[in-house]
Amino acid sequence: MNNKSTVDEIRERFDNDVERFSSIDTGQVSTIDAQISLEIITESAKRIVPGANRLLDVGCGAGNYTLKMLSKIQNLECTLLDLSKPMLDKAHERVTPATANVVKTLQSDVRTAQLPEDYFDIILAGAVLHHLRDDNDWEYVFNKLYKLLKNNGCLMISDLVTQDSAVLTNYTWECYENYLNKIAGKEYARKVLAYVEKEDTPRSINYQMELMKKAGFRNIEILHKNVCFAAFAGIK
Repeated sequence: MNNKSTVDEIRERFDNDVERFSSIDTGQVSTIDAQISLEIITESAKRIVPGANRLLDVGCGAGNYTLKMLSKIQNLECTLLDLSKPMLDKAHERVTPATANVVKTLQSDVRTAQLPEDYFDIILAGAVLHHLRDDNDWEYVFNKLYKLLKNNGCLMISDLVTQDSAVLTNYTWECYENYLNKIAGKEYARKVLAYVEKEDTPRSINYQMELMKKAGFRNIEILHKNVCFAAFAGIK
């Protein structure tokens, strides 16, 4: 755990990787079923909160998740949160033409970000929570996200996950390595897995669902899972 990347190191990497994440089609190529999960969580959010007005995108990157959400519900007020200023600038540039409403940006860590409680109808957390570290981090963030939501609002998560069984976690990583080999070769697979080892601390769906229940979410749903990637939701 102590050898993991710091917040500043993670920020610096994403500062230098904006263009790759600026395409809905190719920006998430290292994520299994990225397009399926993106479609499922945004379409589900639309059906959970069809009259949504306010969206928070946590770890928004270059704005892919918000853009997809705006294709489902037009003219949302959008709050974009990310560690990386270049990512935020790109997301703002891409999202602003897609909504007639306000687009706010906030460069911050979700753990320390100053955000209004009981305010958002939809919170998107795409490929971001796996950067959390210890149990206190995880519990604090789920409690915080719950408080930021309005009643009947939803938290939509798409992320890298582990299994509760170490044996099955090892198996899913083998499957993931095979997937990466097929799409871009062994060197690419090695690079991605090295990033995971250095930067990420993913947890199982069961672990996260327990924290969601503890925070107070009244409904928690697994929407999609393929090997070590999953999409799931909580309704306040």
